[in-house]
Amino acid sequence: MNGLEGRVGIITGANGGLGRFITEAFLEAGARVVGVSRSIQAGDFQHPGFTALPAELSAGEAAREVACEVMTRFGRIDVLVHAMGGFAGGQTVAETDDATLDRMLDLNYRSAFFIARAVLPHMRRRGGGRILAVASRQAVEPGAMVGVYSASKAALVALIRTIALENKDCNVSANTVLPGTMDTPANRAADPQADPSQWVQPAQVAALLVHLASDAGAQVTGAAIPIYGSQV
Repeated sequence: MNGLEGRVGIITGANGGLGRFITEAFLEAGARVVGVSRSIQAGDFQHPGFTALPAELSAGEAAREVACEVMTRFGRIDVLVHAMGGFAGGQTVAETDDATLDRMLDLNYRSAFFIARAVLPHMRRRGGGRILAVASRQAVEPGAMVGVYSASKAALVALIRTIALENKDCNVSANTVLPGTMDTPANRAADPQADPSQWVQPAQVAALLVHLASDAGAQVTGAAIPIYGSQV
């Protein structure tokens, strides 16, 4: 037994830098995984438990269609892992344009709101579920020149905490994880002079999410959990 046998999970951003680690960890733990992103393909993961569901989560109706499609195919949604997101930095708040603000809110907050809202009725009817989201250390420790990124991730933390409060009556837990800088290809490319050995390993983040989705993590809810590694 690997901990998630029989569970059906939706993972957004499943083929991203962190999403790949999360998807592989959930599949290894025995879950059936529906990977969602604009570019996802069945061949992205060679595992019989993986299903690709290409979708754009920038609108509420699209998210509802994803939830309905998963229910039609599998009859249940046990876990939602929202790993989709994006980063923008290098400008002060005074210099930040409207397009950057909208992009950060779309990627890091609105998409999470739409997909969580779409799956919650199904989880409530079944009497249980897990909603997990990848936020950021900068959600709780904002820095200069990353104002809209930090604010969008802080909004995500507040959203998930609210979901935990509103759904504790029906065994739906909700948590965020707060990684420091992670060792992903995108981060290595963005900062080639950095020492990635000091960064958080994506596999560690994935392992924590599997734990939170399992029976062993059933009583953890409303938490925002730091994963800082040697950056603490």
